Amino acid sequence: MLAITRRAAPLALAALLALSTASAAFAEIVFNRGNDSDPETLDPHKTSTVSEAHLLRDLCEGLVIHDMKGEVVPGVAESWTMSPDGKTYTFKLRANAKWSNGDPVTASDFVFSLRRMINPETGAKYANILYPILNAEKINKAADNKRLEDLGVAAPDERTVEIKLERPTPYFLELLTHQTGLPVHPASVQKFGSDFVKPENWVSNGAYVLREFVPNSHIKLTRNPAFHDAANVKIDTVIYYPSPDLAAAARRFQAGELHMTTDIPADQIKQLREKLGDQVKVAPYLGTYFLIINTAKKPFDDIRVRQALSMVIDREFIADEIWGGTMLPAYGVIPPNIGNYGMAAEADFKNASPLEREDKAKQLLAEAGFGPGMPLKVQLRYNTTDNNRRTVIAIAEQWKALGVETSFINTDGKTHFAFLRDGGDFDIARYGWIGDYSDPQNFLFLFLSDNSGFNSGKYNNPQFDALLKQGAEETDLAKRATILREADSILAREVPWIPILYYSSKNLVSPKLVGFQQNLRGAIPTRFLSLKP
Repeated sequence: MLAITRRAAPLALAALLALSTASAAFAEIVFNRGNDSDPETLDPHKTSTVSEAHLLRDLCEGLVIHDMKGEVVPGVAESWTMSPDGKTYTFKLRANAKWSNGDPVTASDFVFSLRRMINPETGAKYANILYPILNAEKINKAADNKRLEDLGVAAPDERTVEIKLERPTPYFLELLTHQTGLPVHPASVQKFGSDFVKPENWVSNGAYVLREFVPNSHIKLTRNPAFHDAANVKIDTVIYYPSPDLAAAARRFQAGELHMTTDIPADQIKQLREKLGDQVKVAPYLGTYFLIINTAKKPFDDIRVRQALSMVIDREFIADEIWGGTMLPAYGVIPPNIGNYGMAAEADFKNASPLEREDKAKQLLAEAGFGPGMPLKVQLRYNTTDNNRRTVIAIAEQWKALGVETSFINTDGKTHFAFLRDGGDFDIARYGWIGDYSDPQNFLFLFLSDNSGFNSGKYNNPQFDALLKQGAEETDLAKRATILREADSILAREVPWIPILYYSSKNLVSPKLVGFQQNLRGAIPTRFLSLKP
């Protein structure tokens, strides 16, 4: 046993304090964040959900990215230029951009990745988001004998990516922040095939590397020391916890087990605000909460049935009572605050009284052959969260006024969205769409007849398709907005999907979390955050 004399004690104490301080300084900083659900996949070219986007913002870096303000800033590209005609973008890559295994991130990696995204053999449901790129649509649809090599993406040298467009596209830079524009490590894809997404095979170019993926438990990411801005990444480890049970997530947050959640149980919003104060964050979000109607299935192919079901829904009640005032009533497809647009189209019954709406809806259903003795039966599918369950139950109660009989099928988010994406049969299904870029086209394209990835209700209107094509070819933004407004009006009238609410982002955020800022895109990259002890 070491004896410490009175004279030596101050020196020993100082040494112990220094050691303690050093240990604290080098302690692992772990960020525990909730996520909507488990991802169906982490292959950037096959993902489609918000929960997957949160993960991929940490694991991968595109040419450009969203910062914590939701603004477009440099990613792998340190700079870029646009040609005078708006049809060619030239990106200069950072010299120090590396993959997590030490390989340099090169222009040819982006050529490989964008070709893979557009290749019809990849089966990317989101491929049409890149159709503004020269020949992308023709290649993806195997038309006009176009080959992958004809895609308008080139690497003049290993630090230069050149992208040519079919026509000027005002939202193109923001489009590249989406996961469809993320690079994959070519050698890993070629070696492991679809297994390149497994933790043991994962190679990142983002701020973090995939370490563990335990379904229904957690996904663990650790800081990527090869990342070009690793010195400014303050959080060592981020652990994502799938949290579809919002009440349970709120309890975990209050217990200190989560530093942040991606949603809040709406029926607890008042109590949580009273208890947690400004740890409850609610802000506008570029998204719409829908019910998709299977328009290819009788009787839902009848516009009168769809109009009646939409007309009788009390959106104000749902927004205020079910969602605690954290969402806005939606009477149109396109949410507020969208760029490159004016006044969005809305349902013509918006200002009618509830009684007028109910009477008109009953008339429409009667004309379609439904009423006493012949009730309309609806099977309503939804992904399981407390907020969704309470919302669809409220809608079913409102439909009862029309004599509609509603049954439910609910599954976890991963299963629900895969079912819709893969063409499963349904009557009506809950859906949500968060804007990938701030432009009306990003909501309207969902209804194109050839959009097999997202037009789950199989809506088919040649006039609508023609207007979207005309809008894509119009370079004058004001004229383009007028064309898209006409297409938007068709949706408001024909109701292929029923808009219910406009989203807000809703987070519980620990006071220990520094740098958090809500934005219209819902982009919360861990690399821009830090944690106080």
